[in-house]
Amino acid sequence: MQTKSTVAVDRPPSDPKDVMTPTTTHPKALGIRSIEVMRDGDLADMAAVVHPDAWNRESKDEPPACRGRGPAAFYATALWLRGMFDDLQWEIHDVVHEGDLVVVHATMSGRHTGTFVAYGEDAKPKQALPATGRPFATTQTHWLRIQDGLVIEHWANRDDFGTATQLGWAPPSPRYALRTLLATRRARRAAGRSNR
Repeated sequence: MQTKSTVAVDRPPSDPKDVMTPTTTHPKALGIRSIEVMRDGDLADMAAVVHPDAWNRESKDEPPACRGRGPAAFYATALWLRGMFDDLQWEIHDVVHEGDLVVVHATMSGRHTGTFVAYGEDAKPKQALPATGRPFATTQTHWLRIQDGLVIEHWANRDDFGTATQLGWAPPSPRYALRTLLATRRARRAAGRSNR
């Protein structure tokens, strides 16, 4: 016997039940709110949507503070992004909910005003890309697993090449390649000093 599954897809907030309030945590509303707090939420806002044991699969390329579990690690990711990009926004296009998964399709946009530091598996700076002042807007899909009415796991598919191209990271001009080399050296030195 074949079971038919129902998948809800819409452009939020099209239905009042999809709006998150202090007394409701509809999965789609939770997915939307979890993206919104990355832009401007504080640690308490993050704790309202992120499970204490939540894991962000994307944290492998992020600073050490982002690699833990729970709201503090997710908040560290938000601060890391806000430190690199001004006018940070996510325009949400679609939200899908099935079972314990919520998928949010969005366009992330902002302006590159701080050095972007990518980290290696050893949690040390791998590469630093100095601010270009350029704007960007690229699509992303965020996958959120929900448990106990909170986000317990996150992973994403992003157009990183589109972002890199719009920001002038790829292909880099000779001058920007030199700036990247120097910024990477500074980030590694700073990380070495903070580990002493």
